[in-house]
Amino acid sequence: MTHASLPPSPWDFSPVSWPDDDCVAAGADLEPSTLIEAYRCGAFPMPHEDVLLWWSPLRRGVLRPGDLRVSRSLAKSVRRFTTTVDTVFAEVVEACADPSRSGAWIDADIRDAYARLHDLGWAHSVEVWDDGALVGGLYGVAVGGLFAGESMFHRATDASKVALVELVHRWGAPDQACLIDTQWSTPHLASLGVTELARTDYLTVLADLVSAPERDVWSPHT
Repeated sequence: MTHASLPPSPWDFSPVSWPDDDCVAAGADLEPSTLIEAYRCGAFPMPHEDVLLWWSPLRRGVLRPGDLRVSRSLAKSVRRFTTTVDTVFAEVVEACADPSRSGAWIDADIRDAYARLHDLGWAHSVEVWDDGALVGGLYGVAVGGLFAGESMFHRATDASKVALVELVHRWGAPDQACLIDTQWSTPHLASLGVTELARTDYLTVLADLVSAPERDVWSPHT
């Protein structure tokens, strides 16, 4: 799927004036051109108490596709579940937004904004199924060789991990520069191979990633 071209963003996300803090800006909007410009500059939105905040962690969680660790039990789960891409994007975002989840932050404005990005071909989802039921998934934004992961969920053991394995399978071209951004690292993500980059190092790598050619890896048959 080819993504739609976007007009220039009226907002400047240049990191030159960013503070020495994970939160780097407040305000702006959630228009498609604003979101893509933010990702190109290394920022992403996460509202807090009705304020639209923009974040660029000082220690950025990243997964190089070749670093993915698949345990024996996870490999068994990969064989058990079925995966698809871009079939029920809205349902995946809705599941990630479940207000009963700890640290829930995805509000209606975020859901609508990423639905627009999905319709324009920029945002994508990976879905995990068990006997016809949606049991896990993730969604994020693809820009050049960068996949910026936004959120993931599971309703069955290992289901979100299986979604990540499928994402790496699609995104991890050995002959192309590519990276999966997980925003922050956690012990759970670290166990799967996620490491950290200092923000300055991440921004250096990002410049080449976002200028790389568009990658069409979202066909159901890829």
